[in-house]
Amino acid sequence: MEQKLWMWICGILVLVTIGNCASRHVQPNITKCMYYNQTLCESSRGTYGCGNVTQDCISADNDKPSYCYTVWTNTTNQLSIKLQGCFLNNIECHGQKQCKDKKDEIKPNGFFFCCCDGDYCNSEFFWDPIPTTPRTETSAKPMYDNNELIHTIVFSTIPLVAVASMFLFVYWVYKRRKIPHFSHVPSSDSSHLGNCSPILSNRPIQLVEVKARGRYGAVWKALHKKDTVAVKIFPPQDKNSWLVEQDIYQLPHMQHQNILSFIGAEKHASVIEGAKNEYWLITAYHDYGSLCDYLKSNILTWDQLCHIAQSMARGLMHLHEEIPSERSDQYKPAIAHRDFKSNNVLLKHDLTACIADFGLALVFQPGKSCGDTHGQVGTRRYMAPEVLEGAINFSRDAFLRIDMYACGLVLWELAARCTAQQGAIPDYRLPFEEEVGQHPSLEDMQECVVHKKLRPAFKDSWKSHPGLIALCDTMEECWDHDAEARLSASCVMERITWQCRQQLYQH
Repeated sequence: MEQKLWMWICGILVLVTIGNCASRHVQPNITKCMYYNQTLCESSRGTYGCGNVTQDCISADNDKPSYCYTVWTNTTNQLSIKLQGCFLNNIECHGQKQCKDKKDEIKPNGFFFCCCDGDYCNSEFFWDPIPTTPRTETSAKPMYDNNELIHTIVFSTIPLVAVASMFLFVYWVYKRRKIPHFSHVPSSDSSHLGNCSPILSNRPIQLVEVKARGRYGAVWKALHKKDTVAVKIFPPQDKNSWLVEQDIYQLPHMQHQNILSFIGAEKHASVIEGAKNEYWLITAYHDYGSLCDYLKSNILTWDQLCHIAQSMARGLMHLHEEIPSERSDQYKPAIAHRDFKSNNVLLKHDLTACIADFGLALVFQPGKSCGDTHGQVGTRRYMAPEVLEGAINFSRDAFLRIDMYACGLVLWELAARCTAQQGAIPDYRLPFEEEVGQHPSLEDMQECVVHKKLRPAFKDSWKSHPGLIALCDTMEECWDHDAEARLSASCVMERITWQCRQQLYQH
């Protein structure tokens, strides 16, 4: 009980100390400081605050100014920064243009602390002790002034308390996030269950039927107690895709209505005799399945097309969006899907779209390059021209524009099955199916998309509906051969919303 109480008290101290830097006022004074947090950088998921990062310090209540600070150690002449960032209003920092620790004595392996006034003033810091001079007074005086003694104690204690409190708080948050939804399955052999749908006796989850199969395994409809869930089972050779997906689902702000809801990720012993472990990804289950499967057996009204297209674009916009935060555990980086297609868009019971399958997705952490990422990945039919050519600019925006090319193709699939067009609705066809068939090679797609610059054709019957005409313009700007000319996901979402409202008003 005492340990929990101490953890809560430490957490509150950190929130009070750090949170005041983020206080908002009508017209705040902002000081820019260098930001660093060794504790977060040494954690397994620490990405923000690991060097060359700045922080905006907003004035506290009553327009009290904010300053910058640095906490460091000097072990055998080796400087080691512990913390950098914003510091609350303090008279000792006012007017200090350089970050100096002026204490005349530092214990071995002790902490140095300095604060200063001005943008990025804590980018440089040093120890500059005040030289001691012999006393000339004949009368006895106290060795230290009371105020100086209090300041010394406070400034020596705050860094230690802050570091300890932050460590405990981060550890507490980390432990809460790691609480599993299901218990792990022992790796014992389960082959005695036979080839039927396995019911794992030591788990409250039952695989019911296979709903889809792909290159990364099978998707099962399953029961967990009384709830229906989806279980995507990865074979051993695709463990990396399983790791990528669960890591992306667990990023901050990924709990979104247009992103498939994540439940858990676990390792299991295969029910096939002699097989190695298989890897489960447990998510929400949606009866309608993928958009591709739904369009094969259903046609759409204009209102249904608008709802699906809006929610799909909103999900892609959220995926691409970078959500900054002053707290590293709330920062969401931009994410490129890299295999966007109608098979990876699922439909809920009300035809709301949600995006799934992040096995090839790429996360763009600030200040980091894409690394050794292979550019030519995804489904050939939906590959952008620059992907087919192998001529990708390995930047964040370049990968996001590849998703937008595929988004234009999915919008074409929706329009082709919409009743807003005149005449009979044709059977469902994949993009470029008329040009390259159902199983195109990479060379087929290069010839069609890169050399001939072909795109899926617009039917004459679409010209009878103003909404479809406007949607065709949006498609063309999504799949433009020049990647830099393509629309962003937010722009697509705004356009579709406006087009649908226009049609609603006209009726």
